[in-house]
Amino acid sequence: MGITYKDTGIDISKIKQSQTSIGKLIASTHKLQKKAKTISGFGHYAGIVEIPGGTLLATHTDGVGTKVMIAQSMKKYDTVGIDCVAMNVNDIICTGAVPISFVDYIAANRNDQEIFKQIVRGLVKGAKVAQVPIVGGETAILPDLISGKNFSFDLAGMVVGILNKQDMILGNKIKKGDIIIGVNSSGLHSNGYSLARKVLSKYSMREKIKGIGVLGDVLLEPTEIYVKPVLQAIRECNIHGLAHITGGSFTKLLRLKKTGFMLDNLPESPPIFQIIENQGVARKEMYKTFNMGIGFCLITPKEEEVRIGQIFKKHGFHNRQIGKIIEKNGVYIDKLRIA
Repeated sequence: MGITYKDTGIDISKIKQSQTSIGKLIASTHKLQKKAKTISGFGHYAGIVEIPGGTLLATHTDGVGTKVMIAQSMKKYDTVGIDCVAMNVNDIICTGAVPISFVDYIAANRNDQEIFKQIVRGLVKGAKVAQVPIVGGETAILPDLISGKNFSFDLAGMVVGILNKQDMILGNKIKKGDIIIGVNSSGLHSNGYSLARKVLSKYSMREKIKGIGVLGDVLLEPTEIYVKPVLQAIRECNIHGLAHITGGSFTKLLRLKKTGFMLDNLPESPPIFQIIENQGVARKEMYKTFNMGIGFCLITPKEEEVRIGQIFKKHGFHNRQIGKIIEKNGVYIDKLRIA
């Protein structure tokens, strides 16, 4: 079977059960506000409400996860803010929304002004790439909650976006014959780090590994921000579905529609993923946990492939057709069903 995410204390199947229970509870709040109609309240990449005038507001919140522990180990804090912005804006654009504001939350075991400035520099850099203003935030000093003799912290954020009903993309238009275009990632991005840290624990974060370089630097490579090319593709092309490949990896495609996703033309995974797999993680687990070199997917009619490719190339992203929509339900990596 190999090493799994469950071996790190994270049972994805039980987490999904918890999420389903939570979804049923929060659904009871969807009609509480008379001035806002809930359009999409749970299960997609963002919640969407309609406000007076017909404008839709999309909201999403996310964090950086245990990637912050790599930052602490390397004493390098100026990139995880980019990840925080990316994890939020990359999700909200999957609905067709344009990010318009962002707030952050930093919780730490002690006040360290210089480190906070480094974290915020990353947030600002990410916000500039995503073209989203940071309009507020919260810094909490919680020594009783966050332990450690050295500086320890957690980082999360929330983004708001706007869209019109005709621009909303939730995946309902996906049909057999559509193609799946994959856009390159910059590395692990910001998910799967509990499993990655476990299997790479025999290495020092400052160790230089043949083929990839200093391990800690590779693991801290910031998450790509796909806002500009995705929004341009939405404006100029017929897009049926959008998926940010994060926690749960390619199983996330089923968020869009319960149909069949055949991924039979994936690129060779970058060296960092190969090193993780070589430590004993089964292939199926790899494709259920890590992005394997593909950070974003667009589902679209075949005739849009060339134009979408041009858009992403203009913005500096490699992309390729990695698969297609089939009748048989599930997510398949060639002949291997992962969900």
